[in-house]
Amino acid sequence: MKNYREQILNRLLDKYESSKSFIGANSVNQSFKIELSKVFPEYADDSHVKEIQQVNEAVNELEKDRFVSSVYRRNGLLYAVKLNTDRLDDCYAKLKRRPKKDTNEQLLAILDKYCKGSDVVNTFARTQIERIRNNKKVEHFKGDINEYESLLKILSEVTRVDKETFIRDFSIRVLGDSKAFEKIKSTVVSVLDQYGDFPDRDAILQDLNIIKNPGHVFLKGNGIIQIKGQTIDLNVLQGDIAVSSSLLPDIEKITVTGKSVVTIENLTTFNSYRPRDEFVIYLGGYHNALRREFIKLLYKQNPEAEYYHYGDIDAGGFYILLHLRAKTGVQFKPLHMDVTTLSNNMQFSKPLTENDIKRLKSFEQSEFKEVVAYMLKNNCKLEQEALD
Repeated sequence: MKNYREQILNRLLDKYESSKSFIGANSVNQSFKIELSKVFPEYADDSHVKEIQQVNEAVNELEKDRFVSSVYRRNGLLYAVKLNTDRLDDCYAKLKRRPKKDTNEQLLAILDKYCKGSDVVNTFARTQIERIRNNKKVEHFKGDINEYESLLKILSEVTRVDKETFIRDFSIRVLGDSKAFEKIKSTVVSVLDQYGDFPDRDAILQDLNIIKNPGHVFLKGNGIIQIKGQTIDLNVLQGDIAVSSSLLPDIEKITVTGKSVVTIENLTTFNSYRPRDEFVIYLGGYHNALRREFIKLLYKQNPEAEYYHYGDIDAGGFYILLHLRAKTGVQFKPLHMDVTTLSNNMQFSKPLTENDIKRLKSFEQSEFKEVVAYMLKNNCKLEQEALD
């Protein structure tokens, strides 16, 4: 059986809490009413005698408690009921409902601790404070104050991780529970994606050195690596090697014996790629801080080599290339990311999504403008695996 009494009162309080009067921004007195037939469609149907009777009884009870006034009638039936705003505290108490005002005050107190600077968490916190002041919904708040504070704690610490850290260890350090981070991980990623500058949503945590398992850098081609006095000559190997991220700081010297260096976006493409006078690198999923230090060391010791990045011909691929340049200081050139490659392989292309089109338009005046114009005109994009 429906509890019409609670439903009516909750709907009225929802209206009040979403109004200008709630934040004191209205210059005239507002009234808050609901049309019963819109909330309960069966109330407008004469065949639903029982339901009509129950709604009327619920309204009568609410009137007796002076929570509402049945100020509108039509054809002998109640048309709408109005909230008595001088009984707000009693309404909340009757429903055992936490007033939005109390929740907002608690949220503001928490958010205020994280809005002192200009990084992701501070920008996010300041935005939520402004939303509360304008009576807008607080982003990513699901009703649990403690969980929201955990979100802010994670956001404040996640950008400060300077070495690869397991998710469970990070969770223990910040939240005191090895599983707590996993519960809000998707929300953390959503906020970082919205307020940060990351080319790939799926690799945001990797970029920030938060990992599930140790990462690797895969290498092959024309190069020699020296790690703690041990020399590995890739020139004499038929395949590739994987250097775990824990070993990257121990690399003493990298010598490129070929003409160029090529970083590759996807593992499948790396595996099938045949080096031709090239030192080829797959960064293990994403170029996080540790891997970028590897690139910087490589460039410092081999500045004469030509540097290329081979990625997908789509907005994500362009963004990853720009991000790689910005984070390493190395001016990688695009490889096989041009109109010729795309036009010659149109049979393997995919149509653009609405999001693709939106992102590509941001590159219309960039160095990629020629290929972007072709993609928009021909409704196409190309993943590098299609060329393997």
